[in-house]
Amino acid sequence: MKIIIGLGNPEEKYTGTRHNIGFDVIDRLASEYNIGVMTYKHRALIGTGVIDGVKVVLAKPQTYMNLSGESVRELVGYYKVDPAEDIIIIHDDVSLPVGQLRIRKKGSAGGHNGLKSIIAAVGDSFCRVKFGVGEKPPRMDLADYVLGHFPQEEWPVIKDGVVDACAAVKVMITKGPDEAMNVYNRKKD
Repeated sequence: MKIIIGLGNPEEKYTGTRHNIGFDVIDRLASEYNIGVMTYKHRALIGTGVIDGVKVVLAKPQTYMNLSGESVRELVGYYKVDPAEDIIIIHDDVSLPVGQLRIRKKGSAGGHNGLKSIIAAVGDSFCRVKFGVGEKPPRMDLADYVLGHFPQEEWPVIKDGVVDACAAVKVMITKGPDEAMNVYNRKKD
């Protein structure tokens, strides 16, 4: 079993923001594989299903970004999975160009409060799909930037990135993270 967790904030006002790109990827996976992500359990909205023969749990923590680790810890404990092998976290990354993906098997939080919370809860060995949301403008507060909405001109790149992120997750669960890194850690033109 694999647990695929997209990070974001639960209120409607955060829909479509940079920080909620993880939720967007989960929504796309849910739609693509007909998995209803509507059950509230483990401080998250979850849904179970199958992606290419692999049983999965799709999760959108409802704890707000800075407390994501609380939900992840409950999911890991309940399903008795090894974070290093069985969870995939999808999150925004301001150090990558818009729509660019970077897959990692472990690492630091890199200043991301959701990752800090998860690392504190389950350690730093878990797969992650970093989704580029672009660098914040100079003199702009980071929180204001990541809680802001994507400009209209970036939406085509974001939509393509969400499709790529879903494909990357599929490769990660069927062929492993190394194969996904070989395919998706390339710079986009």
